[in-house]
Amino acid sequence: MNPAATVSAGPGSGRPLTAAPGDLLRRLRARHHGTDPVTHVERVPARPGQPADWPRWVPEELRAALAGRGVVAPWRHQAEAAELAYAGEHVVVATGTASGKSLAYQLPALATLLADPRATVLYLAPTKALAADQLRAVAGLELDGVRPATYDGDTPRTEREWIRRHSRFVLTNPDMLHHGILPGHAHWSGFLRRLAYVVVDECHTYRGVFGSHVAHVLRRLRRQCAKYGRTPVFVLASATSGDPATAAGRLTGLPVTAVTEDTSPRGGVTFALWEPPLLPSADAAGSDADLRQVRRSALRETADLLADTVAEGVRTLAFVRSRRGAEVVAANARRALDEAVPGLGDRVAAYRAGYLREERRELERALLHGDLLGLASTNALELGVDLVGLDAVLICGWPGTRASLWQQAGRAGRSGDEALAVLVARDDPLDTYLVHHPEALFGRPVEATVLDPANPYVLAPQLACAASEAPLTPADLELFGDGAKEAVDSLVEAGALRQRPTGWYWRHRERPEVDLRGSDGAPICVVEAATGRLLGTVDGGSSHFLIHPGAVYLHQGVSYVVDSLDLADGCALVHAEEPDWSTHARDVTSLSVASVRSYVDAGPVGLFLGEVDVTSQVVSYQRRRIASGEVIDTRPLDLPARELRTVAVWFTVSPQSLALAGVEAADIPGALHAAEHAAIGLLPLMATCDRWDIGGLSTAVHPDTEAPTVFVYDGHPGGAGFAERAYGTAAAWLRATRDAIAECGCESGCPSCVQSPKCGNGNNPLSKSDAVRVLDVVLANLPADESAAVASPSGDVAQGDDLGSVSGPGSGSGPGPGPTAAAGGAVPVGDAGRDGVGGSGAKVPRQAGQ
Repeated sequence: MNPAATVSAGPGSGRPLTAAPGDLLRRLRARHHGTDPVTHVERVPARPGQPADWPRWVPEELRAALAGRGVVAPWRHQAEAAELAYAGEHVVVATGTASGKSLAYQLPALATLLADPRATVLYLAPTKALAADQLRAVAGLELDGVRPATYDGDTPRTEREWIRRHSRFVLTNPDMLHHGILPGHAHWSGFLRRLAYVVVDECHTYRGVFGSHVAHVLRRLRRQCAKYGRTPVFVLASATSGDPATAAGRLTGLPVTAVTEDTSPRGGVTFALWEPPLLPSADAAGSDADLRQVRRSALRETADLLADTVAEGVRTLAFVRSRRGAEVVAANARRALDEAVPGLGDRVAAYRAGYLREERRELERALLHGDLLGLASTNALELGVDLVGLDAVLICGWPGTRASLWQQAGRAGRSGDEALAVLVARDDPLDTYLVHHPEALFGRPVEATVLDPANPYVLAPQLACAASEAPLTPADLELFGDGAKEAVDSLVEAGALRQRPTGWYWRHRERPEVDLRGSDGAPICVVEAATGRLLGTVDGGSSHFLIHPGAVYLHQGVSYVVDSLDLADGCALVHAEEPDWSTHARDVTSLSVASVRSYVDAGPVGLFLGEVDVTSQVVSYQRRRIASGEVIDTRPLDLPARELRTVAVWFTVSPQSLALAGVEAADIPGALHAAEHAAIGLLPLMATCDRWDIGGLSTAVHPDTEAPTVFVYDGHPGGAGFAERAYGTAAAWLRATRDAIAECGCESGCPSCVQSPKCGNGNNPLSKSDAVRVLDVVLANLPADESAAVASPSGDVAQGDDLGSVSGPGSGSGPGPGPTAAAGGAVPVGDAGRDGVGGSGAKVPRQAGQ
């Protein structure tokens, strides 16, 4: 029996997947007339388990409680990780979805709590849903004296004091640890001085800027524990990832032993790659049908597949990239089901961040008990939640990493049964590439988790937080690692810290305002104007795109239109309305080079890595017909600009070399614009990102380079490592970009190659053929990077819906119209990114201040 506790799906469950997944897939394919939408089917075989004996130190009370939940013995990897942790070694267990990682940390933690009535355990999860799921699992064991409790933003204030004083197994998240527990460490002194274990669940999600912040939050936790005389053991759980020991060590600042061999049993998985069909030309009216072939929307295709599987009685979870997308998929699936069987649509719902606590808990309960047959969710349900009984998973669009792909696919078949997983491709260069190159997905190792605790834009604010909790000492600077002394000196110079013989002291009465997730501001409350009812929240970073005045906001299938957005008060007022149009925010971006870290002079081509300053502003929004995508009108907006200093990679090409390659001067803006779009779309092949983590801008003459330039930049303050990866693998990255454009079957460019879904200038100008010529010039001159063979497709799931989707002034790929071209042809075009200068005909940008 699987050591992970298994429970009945409960009343109202869908019937089991009695037919083989292959039979279900054949029925789904048969509903398409004409071209078969499936480009590849991968069969992942079933795998037997390898059980192990219980560690001798597991008390009989715990064994009996686990047996009552269906766990008769651990798998070998669970026992190995538990033994290491119980012996005092920091350990990360990095195995597949549904491999029972929870038991690996529950065994040593719960055994210690039962043996030592004073010991405590702190559990950290990246999502509230996962923490709530783990609370159910631990509480369900009914162990005397453990008293598990969640402590997060949803916890009523009346319960918080009891939890601090009495709970011995506290489940929280990094945000609450950062905002609540560490600043109030004096109130938690009793808990911290008895802390035996810190569990960091789904640690592979702590990557990029978010992961760098969390790394310092954990160092701050270690610092406070040491103050109270404790050195807790860290036990981390991760999806299968590349080099988990190094990533876990970077996250915690400690030596960590990895357990990576998955010895749990696994049911077989039938995995299909699904490309939506091309629409008939009549259906493409208003969508530039003369310019490109139009594929059916991945959202519509996923909604139909969800309706089809639910109609078959198959319990299905559909993962959708954005909050709005999850709402659209759920609404369309409900509508289709109700047309077939009135009332059946009630068994489908949406799940996403921004719902109120009560809504989330009710949806989780309904899914666990089988009251819901279908759920369209963002990646909020990707992690760890034990969704027993699911038979099929639909993945709407490449989720960003192979780790996420397999995490999502692994939500089905957790009880050991056969399962079906379907990746539905968006009309996007990367998705198109992947469904036609299955070798890039299957049989390849998953990505390593990338984070950089030394990022000065992360390190300095975190040191300020630490100083506000207790004065910093030289020993603390060693704890925080490389760059800490320089960051402290900058804080002293800025007047944030005061240096005294005993250390560095925080000078202000208020605590530093630091957002771990980079959401750029406090959440905005969405309130129904007529009733005053709170519908949900939207993070500050997404508010300009999602809830600007006039925006259509979806909540559990109900459509609202935003009347007003008050950023100062953090409130958007909406009214219920069912318009036949959707809204799409558009912004403009300007970019300047601040400094150059490194560059390659390749004759007529220059390749650069450096810091850039980006200023972006949402300036308007389009209204588009839902049925056809026709643009109804563009309406102006008056929202404040946002500034970002980050890291960019850029290349320049001399006008003379472009002329020799057959690119006319008038065609340079469209050629660079198309190359930029495709380069952004293909960068996730090389770096741990997705296209929403990065942006771009291209221009026929950039003022800092005085040459045709394409920029691609990280969409996070201080950078997140993506541009550095692009710079280091430039030849392979741009070769894949060139091939993706050249191999696409369209004539003039389409979303599968050079069109961007977030272009700020309506994908105009674009020149597909000239983009290939530009990239041919670049590749002919850049030195080949043999070490940078096309890596795994990888990417980071942004939480926001529109991150990095801005454009430069002029033609661009962000969602904002730009002004007309300036005299002389200096037409910036872009997708919120940077690129640099160099090579013959281009100058190296001067350093800032020179």
